[in-house]
Amino acid sequence: MSAPSTWLRKNPAVRTIRVAACDLNGVARGKRIPSRYAEKAVEGGTRFPMSALNLDIWGEDIDDSPLVFETGDRDGVLLPTERGFVPMPWLDAPTALLPIWMFHEDGRPFEGDPRHALARVVDRYKAHGLTPVVAVELEFFLIDDSTRNLQVPVAPRSGKRRKAAEILSIRALDAFDAFFTDLYEACEAMDIPADTAISEAGLGQFEINLMHQSDALCAADDAWLFKMLVKGLARRHGFAASFMAKPYDDYAGSGMHAHFSVLDDKGKNIFDDGTERGTDALLHAVAGCMDALHDSTLIFAPHQNSYDRLVPDAHAPTGICWAYENRTSAIRIPSGAPVARRIEHRVAGGDVNPYLAVAAMLGAALNGIEDGVMPPEPITGNSYALDLPQIPTDWASAIAAFENSKIMPRIFPEYLIRNLLLTKKQELRYMAELSGPEQIEVYLDTV
Repeated sequence: MSAPSTWLRKNPAVRTIRVAACDLNGVARGKRIPSRYAEKAVEGGTRFPMSALNLDIWGEDIDDSPLVFETGDRDGVLLPTERGFVPMPWLDAPTALLPIWMFHEDGRPFEGDPRHALARVVDRYKAHGLTPVVAVELEFFLIDDSTRNLQVPVAPRSGKRRKAAEILSIRALDAFDAFFTDLYEACEAMDIPADTAISEAGLGQFEINLMHQSDALCAADDAWLFKMLVKGLARRHGFAASFMAKPYDDYAGSGMHAHFSVLDDKGKNIFDDGTERGTDALLHAVAGCMDALHDSTLIFAPHQNSYDRLVPDAHAPTGICWAYENRTSAIRIPSGAPVARRIEHRVAGGDVNPYLAVAAMLGAALNGIEDGVMPPEPITGNSYALDLPQIPTDWASAIAAFENSKIMPRIFPEYLIRNLLLTKKQELRYMAELSGPEQIEVYLDTV
């Protein structure tokens, strides 16, 4: 009996399941199935069109996509991932989610699936006898969206609405204690390793760190499931939660910072040489990340609203640089014990697809390790005040950089690159027809 089947038998209260895969925008696409028929999805997989993983942010087909009419909108076969069933604590009825990913009929991975894109990068590391260790930090906003004028929700404990940024405020955390208590309990139930929570610089903005994983796919799974959980659970508490990059013009936006190190086949961190500098392998990885930053901005800032976050003096990097213990840099080497020497990649917004973002970071770092390139000298001081090469500052420029890149095909399959470009070009056209508030309404719940 398979592990997912065993899980269902141990949880007889679950009457329905969801089977869901992650599309290119990070949106869950799938089906609802009565639990009595779940065995078929577990053992034989389920089917839906390959084009379903390549929809725009509205959930519409992509114009001229080769996945739709050109190929008869054919089905892919979707099989359970290693995660197995997880509960869905934000729903009223006991329900379970089965994460799945897409394959061709003959068993080949579907190259348009973002989880397979990350698996491809991990396989490159394995070929070198290396294992990336990954942890993510996710920022999000709690929002009262009952009107078109977004604002901080009324705090359940006080009945008041505090319109101020509260960096590292215990009061702000305690104001929403019931929500965070439920969130941590749900993370335990879903086996999401949620660690520290803090209040952040935006209105009703918080950050939760997820513990590191020596399986990069598992780390990305955690992030994808966590975003789904936070948004769903917030609605149970009477407000919205959003990972969109920038809901408020006058406050900092939300990021998804990722920390990673790399272990060799003996379990030793290849970035650690016992000093603050770190090894040449660390510097090679930094150089690879920097070389790819310009061309991969579309992965880290995939939406129109993403570029409102990437502005100077707003706690988000804009210059292509690296530094030791400097949060104004795009690539930061945190201080601490050498055994934990790692890279923090600070460019991605909270609105990213975690699988694509982690794949872009790890793939770029491995490019640098393979090529043996060295970075420029680390910066000191305020990066915003320095004359640095800049990442693209608008969506169209980021799309063009991604399309013309010689680096991205080393990280992503050409098939996924083509599909993502078709998606983003279509969204760019349609978003241009909407006002700012209308764009925020699109992004608030979807990303």
